[in-house]
Amino acid sequence: MISREPTMERLATARALLLEPFGLDERHLAQALAEIRAHRVDDADLYFQYTRSEGWSLEEGIVKTGSFSIDQGVGVRAVSGEKTAFAYSDDISLASLLDAARTVRTIGSAGAARRVKLPAPKMARSRALYPGLDPIASLGSADKVQLLERAERAARARDPRVVQVMAGLASEYDVVLVARADGTLAADVRPLVRLSITVIAEHKGRREIGSAGGGGRFGLAYFSDEQVARYVDEAVDAALVNLESRPAPAGEMNVVLGPGWPGVLLHEAVGHGLEGDFNRKGSSAFTGRIGERVAARGVTVLDDGTMADRRGSLNVDDEGYPTQKNVLIEDGILKGYMQDALNARLMGAARTGNGRRESYAHVPMPRMTNTYMLAGDKDPGEIVASIRKGLYATNFGGGQVDITSGKFVFSASQAWWVENGKLLYPVKGATLVGSGPDALKRVRMVGNDLELDSGVGTCGKEGQSVPVGVGMPTVRIDALTVGGTA
Repeated sequence: MISREPTMERLATARALLLEPFGLDERHLAQALAEIRAHRVDDADLYFQYTRSEGWSLEEGIVKTGSFSIDQGVGVRAVSGEKTAFAYSDDISLASLLDAARTVRTIGSAGAARRVKLPAPKMARSRALYPGLDPIASLGSADKVQLLERAERAARARDPRVVQVMAGLASEYDVVLVARADGTLAADVRPLVRLSITVIAEHKGRREIGSAGGGGRFGLAYFSDEQVARYVDEAVDAALVNLESRPAPAGEMNVVLGPGWPGVLLHEAVGHGLEGDFNRKGSSAFTGRIGERVAARGVTVLDDGTMADRRGSLNVDDEGYPTQKNVLIEDGILKGYMQDALNARLMGAARTGNGRRESYAHVPMPRMTNTYMLAGDKDPGEIVASIRKGLYATNFGGGQVDITSGKFVFSASQAWWVENGKLLYPVKGATLVGSGPDALKRVRMVGNDLELDSGVGTCGKEGQSVPVGVGMPTVRIDALTVGGTA
């Protein structure tokens, strides 16, 4: 069997799903783009999308819900200066496409009508960060139900205090096609799966919850018996530890963040403030500070959309531009922002492959992909041992951040009280309060144990949600405010 080059393979898949069934080809895309550019605009693109998704959930030993959906459509955008005109439709047809094109081109109607010659098509750069498979078809329906049932049985068998188990399995097959006014033609085939397990444990009338799970851009075969057992162990252990937790102390103290998912604090408290739109508008705490020290020495933060199989990775972003490995902060010095096409143009900066949108019905904006802090040289045990009195947080729940000030509030879902370098007991109700830029400067030790999250992150911004990844090594931050219940 002869396989095609990855870019051509993805384009063939996108044509077969998004153009050919509706009698469209690249000539019609060029015609729509020419309609938009009949009036003077700075940029324009067409974004076609086909998404098939499936979900199963189990509770109390039975499958409570099963869902399946198909969505498809096209978004048409024109940009003039800072203004964006956008139209979308779930009707993929030449008439609908041209109607949308004529609608959005009015953004440039102040100029005289003109004829333009569109650039020759150019294909997006070749890469294959994940397989172009349909994960929904990678496992039969009966096998999916059995997978959830195995997880439920394993969790109950782990400990008699487990009284309730909830498990969910989600799969998505997403195909996109992007045609830009500059001649770019790009396609991507994006699988995405996720398994989640939540348990409730009860002892002497007290109930506590624990959760675990993961996923990425691959098929459902990833969830082997061994992988499911690891998730079950994590969820049950978290619930049992929380059964022993005491009220968290409050006050200013030194805090150690564990590796992996605690990187969500980095994502929220720092990452959003480094997105180009906030900095172009001057509303970020990091505006105008490129080249300045914004963090302690040893702190290097990256956003990398090129990591194989990761939840936040993309072969191309939602504007058809290849994702990149972007250094945001290097050894404490701010190096740059994450950019989409519009903000890069207005700021005179290079695009970074961070133009993302939730679907064809949304406009793109600069968003994170996989955001993490690089490892340092300290042993994690040494970092915990350095704490005389403080908090060691290994997992987080919800959080909020104010982009303008950088101030954040995060709830630790799993944490321990530390005295004289020893974990004394788990605590409940700990809330970290601080400022992202200030917290970065208070980093005193960075561990050598960088971990990425297991593949569960979803980021919300201006009403749009996209899958992302986070990560960090063990880190000590001095003099953070901890809100507690003690």
